[in-house]
Amino acid sequence: MKTTLICTVGGSHEPIVKAIQALKPDHVCFVCSGDDPATGNKGSYTQITGKGNVIKANFGDDKPTLPNIPAQVDLQEDQFAVLRVQPDSLDDIYRALVDWLRTRERDAERIVADYTGGTKTMSAALVAFALDEGIELQLVSGSRSNLVKVESGAEYVMPAAVEQSRFRRQLERAMDAWERHAYDETAFLLKNIQPPADPALRGEYERAIDISRAFAAWDRFDHVSAQRVLSRYRPRLGRHWWPLLGTLDMMLKEGRGEPLRLFDLWRNAERRATQGRYDDAVARIYRLLEWSAQWILQSAGIETKDVPPGKIPEGVALTKNREGKYQAGLFAAWTLAADYGGEVVAEFWRSQKESMLDLLQSRNHSILAHGFKPISENEWQDFARWVEEKLLPLLLAISANDPWRIKELPPQLPRWLEASE
Repeated sequence: MKTTLICTVGGSHEPIVKAIQALKPDHVCFVCSGDDPATGNKGSYTQITGKGNVIKANFGDDKPTLPNIPAQVDLQEDQFAVLRVQPDSLDDIYRALVDWLRTRERDAERIVADYTGGTKTMSAALVAFALDEGIELQLVSGSRSNLVKVESGAEYVMPAAVEQSRFRRQLERAMDAWERHAYDETAFLLKNIQPPADPALRGEYERAIDISRAFAAWDRFDHVSAQRVLSRYRPRLGRHWWPLLGTLDMMLKEGRGEPLRLFDLWRNAERRATQGRYDDAVARIYRLLEWSAQWILQSAGIETKDVPPGKIPEGVALTKNREGKYQAGLFAAWTLAADYGGEVVAEFWRSQKESMLDLLQSRNHSILAHGFKPISENEWQDFARWVEEKLLPLLLAISANDPWRIKELPPQLPRWLEASE
């Protein structure tokens, strides 16, 4: 595999010559300053392309006595390129580096960045670029007799210790997906970066992947898998996680978890809306309405897929399926729930029947229902407002009783991974 060195060029030639001699690259990209627009002074590119003697052997010399850097290290013209940049513009330098990288065959060459020379801005841009692109970093160092520079002749090339810096940048970028509850995306991005060698960083890396996968499982209603993964980290997770983990435990308890699963479905709908997926969000609300009626009817021993003929109120018409069983769709289920769910449910149905019908007209036009029109953000907000102001208070009023004793909605899944205690 060929090796390419990219280095920033400033006023001193020695560290660059040292870097080239040590690495022996097949190709070098010199990042140089252009001419100063105010004074007209020549930029550092003259150390690369200048003719004749253009470099002073020592800073205090009266005149240049050395040829350009390529000549000093026997680089032919086809072995190097020059990028002229604005030496104090981070954006200009970074953009030039990105454009240069697009011309390279990353899979066919090893790229090493040396940030020893150049202005502070040039070095900073090269470091940021290398960290972002996963490029090796090195610098030329050595013994110092003062704070100004390394002693001439004492230079040596060393790899830059960047594992933690690079990992933090990559982790932060991957974790940004949590902000929109895209936990699968975070897990995918992390899985495709180089795991850190440092044991502490590797532990943080593995924890971030596992917890992202756990919430991705939760987000697709695989609560068992989510609990299995999160239980491993329970001792390491802080107190702020306890309500969430307690909700997950209760959801999986036989006989007590169903209302929490209803609320979890609502939280899932909110997450879809956060991602701008309003049709998906409304589809979940439709299922929430249907399931809520089914849950209320369970206490009366009624299943909507097989309603006993003796429990069908007068004036309610249900259809039979192929097996001859009476089934109740959403509206019929709520009509039954109003009869069997007590006065609080009956009053809800009397006051909200028409509102529910109006909202479901919008849902019926969705491509995920019977139509071809996408749900708009405003339509979603109408649904969400009605659920929050009407449906959820009803469900909380019912689930506050035995055996559930649920007093408030469970928390939403997190949008950032908080530190462990």
